[in-house]
Amino acid sequence: MITIDHKTLESLEFPEVLEEIASFSVTELGRKSVLTILPFKKLVAIQPELERVKEFSVSLNGENAIPNHGFEAIERELFLLNIDNSTLEISGFRKILSITETTRILISFFKKYETFYIHLNTFSQRITYFASFSSEIKKVIDKYGFMRDDASQELSIIRKRLKLLKSKINSSFNKSLSQYNQLEYLDEIRETIVDNRRVLAVKAMYRKKINGTVLGTSKTGSIVYMEPQKTLEYANELSNLLYEEQEEIKKILKELTEYFRPSASILKKYQEYLISMDVLYAKAKFALLIDGVMPILSEKRKLILKDAYHPLLLLTNKKRKEKTFPQTISLHEDNRIIVISGPNAGGKSITLKTVGLLQLMLQSGILVPLDPLSEFCFFEKILTDIGDNQSIENQLSTYSYRLKKMNQFLKKCKENSLFLIDEFGTGSDPELGGALAEIFLEVFYERKAFGVITTHYANLKLLASELPHATNANMQFNSSTLLPMYQLNLGEAGSSFTFEVAQKNGIPYSIINKAKKKIEKGKIRFDKSIANLQKERIQLRKTSESLKNEEKKARLNNQQLETTHNRIQDKLESYQELYDTNQRLISLGKKISTLAKNYHNNKKKKPLMDNLFKIIMVENSKLKKPQPKIKKVKKQEKKQQHDIKQEVEKKVAIIRKKKKKDKAAQKQIAPTKPIVSLKVGDRVKMIDGNAVGTIDKLEKKKAFVNYGSFKTNVNVSELEKI
Repeated sequence: MITIDHKTLESLEFPEVLEEIASFSVTELGRKSVLTILPFKKLVAIQPELERVKEFSVSLNGENAIPNHGFEAIERELFLLNIDNSTLEISGFRKILSITETTRILISFFKKYETFYIHLNTFSQRITYFASFSSEIKKVIDKYGFMRDDASQELSIIRKRLKLLKSKINSSFNKSLSQYNQLEYLDEIRETIVDNRRVLAVKAMYRKKINGTVLGTSKTGSIVYMEPQKTLEYANELSNLLYEEQEEIKKILKELTEYFRPSASILKKYQEYLISMDVLYAKAKFALLIDGVMPILSEKRKLILKDAYHPLLLLTNKKRKEKTFPQTISLHEDNRIIVISGPNAGGKSITLKTVGLLQLMLQSGILVPLDPLSEFCFFEKILTDIGDNQSIENQLSTYSYRLKKMNQFLKKCKENSLFLIDEFGTGSDPELGGALAEIFLEVFYERKAFGVITTHYANLKLLASELPHATNANMQFNSSTLLPMYQLNLGEAGSSFTFEVAQKNGIPYSIINKAKKKIEKGKIRFDKSIANLQKERIQLRKTSESLKNEEKKARLNNQQLETTHNRIQDKLESYQELYDTNQRLISLGKKISTLAKNYHNNKKKKPLMDNLFKIIMVENSKLKKPQPKIKKVKKQEKKQQHDIKQEVEKKVAIIRKKKKKDKAAQKQIAPTKPIVSLKVGDRVKMIDGNAVGTIDKLEKKKAFVNYGSFKTNVNVSELEKI
């Protein structure tokens, strides 16, 4: 069971990530759902969620995008359905209709493209859609949100009577209007509206000559607003019919409410499904913003981050148009704990937070910004002690708080735990606090937990170098410019560059020199040795890279020479065959020429024909036997041929042996799986998918793939050539 407390989530800035994701939600319920995201409790639940987010993110840039999932919340309607004798309004049923129709469209879409949206379709198939929900609402409410005339037989009759009555009202009013206007009883405006009723604008002096009811007067009193008597009678009848209409509508809505009341739980599932779609959409949009990918999930205890970015830092630097430095870090059974040291402001804390935050994001089903060949495992507990945790409320000092935190670590830290501690051991006397921190680290090590800590304490660096399954690491620092390089270097501890940084910031050398005399010479030598080792390590790395490049060039030159040699050898063999053929033809020509001369001299046909026949027979025998057998060969020639044959066989054996060695060396050097470069027109499929498409266009690390029925773009690293 995974247990990650709220303080850990806050210290790793997980709520800030959720705020960024929630900003992409299209519904209020979706936004609230994103803000309540917590890591999954089981490993088996993580991969399907990541697959769904990945499929959603791919669809966002495709031509055949996933349909709109927006909806109006039906929280109030669900509440009323659980109360007996309650009745929903027309607006409520319109919301229910919207949710049921949106659910139907999404389920149908994923079913139609199930070969591409494998996991989204599987997720959608959990929902049972009832077509009767939509049809029942559509029977009584039209597409504009009004009650249909044929919603019931009684309502149909009432609406017909209303239509007829309104026609009579208009007819009678128009008749009175025409009559009194001819008599010049009306003002210039002739008519107006009072209380939603048409009235005549009668001149005050003629009010008694008109049969009707006064509904008002003008401000000056010169105009009296009157409704003709006949129109008034019809209007009263209209009021009664409108009341009957409203009563019938209430009755219909009551019946429709009773129809949906037993299905309130199903409607709730529809809304939850659409909320899930909104959460997936928000996660997918965030993944596109940070170039999030789905790494390899391993059941083995292994955490390998390649070119990993802190997502919040990445977004901040994007806004500032500044470069963000990726980090590569590895934890596994033979390297369970990493102790990072080095100068302040070198990136130790951000590296620590990157490891923890990416682990939290992945276990919450959020794609992470790193190399897709990175590997993650599942941690039941993630424990953190990051930042200045001085507690004013509890009157605890930083060190007291940290001791309390370490006590919690001792209780919770087990084999399947990940602990992250920033500035381990600080807050007390360096020697005493460092000794206690060393014991804590030994306990965590014995429990086989995975962890990353940052520290300046030499004893912790020394302990990491002595423990077989722990490793020192440092944040690289340019000793020339005294500026951080923001690159993590595994394998050796880092110098704090205390005095160098002080000198860089303008502290007088005399002050620095006095400070050096205050501390042990051994400490200075130790720190200086570490700094020198770092310089040598950087130089060795540059030399190693140079040698690798030279080796690569030499290997390429060797391959080119071998190719050229083989090509020349093939040409020589073809030339030799051509020469032998020409020599044979010349010899044959000479024989025929001799026969022609003899015939010219003696004119005898028989010897000519006999000799020609012999020549033809000899040539035919050569054609039948690729290697003609020579009857008479001198002993000396046989010996020469034998010697030549042996020499050739020796040379061939030497060449074959050399080729075998070269091939073996190339196999060792060459990567196990060569990277196939993709180009426009190649047929490809996703590494974990079945759909096959064709590349239409390539841009940087993105490939625009045409699947026939739709197009989309995918990271090149997620494709393989067919």
